[in-house]
Amino acid sequence: MTTTLRPAEPLQRNTDGTRSRRYQVCVNSRPVGVLHLGTSANLGDSVARIIEVRIAEPDRRRGRGTVAALAAEEIARGWGCTQMDVVVPAAAKGALHMAGALGYSLRNRGMEKRLDSTPPGLPPESRGRPMTSAEFTAWQEHASADYARMWIERGVPEEAAYAKARRDHETLLPQGRSTADMSFSVLEHAGTRVGVLWLALQEEKAFVFDVETDPEHRGRGHGRTLMLLAERQAIDAGRPVLGLNVFAGNAPAERLYESLGYETTESAFTKPLL
Repeated sequence: MTTTLRPAEPLQRNTDGTRSRRYQVCVNSRPVGVLHLGTSANLGDSVARIIEVRIAEPDRRRGRGTVAALAAEEIARGWGCTQMDVVVPAAAKGALHMAGALGYSLRNRGMEKRLDSTPPGLPPESRGRPMTSAEFTAWQEHASADYARMWIERGVPEEAAYAKARRDHETLLPQGRSTADMSFSVLEHAGTRVGVLWLALQEEKAFVFDVETDPEHRGRGHGRTLMLLAERQAIDAGRPVLGLNVFAGNAPAERLYESLGYETTESAFTKPLL
């Protein structure tokens, strides 16, 4: 039996500058599923992403999705793409296995924790305070450059990585420190600054965009305290869930989040198209 992709619509040119197209997954011309392929608004037109791949239940566990994903890679190469990305929900065990079998590598994970109604206490002599205007200016310059470097280390071209960092900060912080539903805090311990926290209040949850212990104070538990501060702020704002993103390879952060009860909700994988 032969598994192929059949276009289900013309190539779409989207308002955000991306391209996309939906396909039927067919076995000997019999439709058995759908695949939606597009390019990345965040990383540029050279990065393709599998937006959706779904195989009908009677045809699952027969390799249909794997062959469809390989066919999507060929289409992406024809578009001139040099990289393929896919985001897999944690519950989709079959898709997680397929990503590994096809040579995708884990890039980052989304994690969440459901909070109770009691804000956690902070260690003695630790307290959070609002970030000053001068501190925000210095932090934003550092955070944007550091964010770009993380993408560069994971194979994103330097120009695209810095453009993504600028675009993401401009989109998320159009009014800078005064942007609505954004909180910027400094953690102090015994009167000394030891780290910073950027927390966003979203509709149904809070999200940690940046948490960082100052280099000279690392290894002393302040990262855990910063996360407890984030939980306190989320609970005080009435948000029952706290989410975050962690890049693969950041073992200390992964261990910290897991020890605090965060669970993976989705995993982002990437693969170079040779």
